Amino acid sequence: MLLFPTVILTLEREWSLPYSELIALMFVGQVLFGLGALPAGWLADRWSAVLMMVLFFIGAGAATVLTGLANGPLGLAVGLSLIGLFGSIYHPVGIAWLVRNSIRRGQAIGINGAIGAVGVAGAPLIAALLSDYVSWRAAFIVPGVVSMLIGVALAVLWRMGVVADTREDLVPHVEPSRQSAVRAFIVLTFTMTCVGLVGNTLVVALPKVLSEGMPAFAGGGTVGVGTLLALAYLSSGVAQYAGGWLADRLGMKPVYIASVAALAPALLLTGWLGSWPLVVAVVAAIFMNVLQSPAENGLLVLYTPGKWRSTAYGVKFLLSLGISALSVPLIALMHEESGGFFSLFALLAGLVLLAAVAALWLPGQHRTGSLP
Repeated sequence: MLLFPTVILTLEREWSLPYSELIALMFVGQVLFGLGALPAGWLADRWSAVLMMVLFFIGAGAATVLTGLANGPLGLAVGLSLIGLFGSIYHPVGIAWLVRNSIRRGQAIGINGAIGAVGVAGAPLIAALLSDYVSWRAAFIVPGVVSMLIGVALAVLWRMGVVADTREDLVPHVEPSRQSAVRAFIVLTFTMTCVGLVGNTLVVALPKVLSEGMPAFAGGGTVGVGTLLALAYLSSGVAQYAGGWLADRLGMKPVYIASVAALAPALLLTGWLGSWPLVVAVVAAIFMNVLQSPAENGLLVLYTPGKWRSTAYGVKFLLSLGISALSVPLIALMHEESGGFFSLFALLAGLVLLAAVAALWLPGQHRTGSLP
């Protein structure tokens, strides 16, 4: 899914279509990325987390190859939609599987996110290199084939008994009180929706933001923008690990509130600055957006009964990713109306400030992350 916002820069030239029309092709895929999360989590709780992950890798890979074979906007839209549908499996199933097998959950989520940041950082760079030096089709086909091979390898490892499909938490889970669970659910519903919309908008809009904000650098082709984004997203690996480390030691709630609040000025600067200061602002926005993630996921674990873990993550990503699909038409509309990105990022800054204030009402917890 992260390949397309960079490939767009090539398609604008080759297909002579406007950015607003091309970026809108992602919309259905973004909706399915969120809507599919809840049934994916429900199936994992009742069937198999490992086999759901196999389905994710093989299905998403095949859909990505199909996208690379598209002959027009309709074919691209269909392929991107299928990527979104199969991609919806990863977060609710994968993260729940991870925390079930971890002792220090914040640190485990942080390490997983740090490694995942390499993939996020690699997407714009791989897309740019393949688009500029091979073709935009290769930018989809090559990663798609790799994904399918990973799915086959995971299935083989599961059959060999190397990978286990565990059902019980490695560390006993302290069940939350009904009052705490309901209160946390209400607050997190709002904050996760706001933060999810902001995060998805960053991912989709940043290639174009850098292309317009640094025209001299971007003049060398898509690779210039892809390289900048790759370096910026690599910083998010440090943020993921740092966020998990801080959440385990200072408590998930204060880390969550502070990192979400600090995202607001970074977003304003991203919409306002240009040239190299823009790169600094982009790095800061990505860093703060990712820093909150381990704490947010940890809070969801803390206030969810263990047997409903994957389903709870399904609800989370249904909200954060489903609603965040609005980022696609939002970006297209506001960019077309204003000719830039400041108004869009000012709106996002307001949303995260509201989320930080709402997070103050989360139930308290000990610094170790346990329930009081």
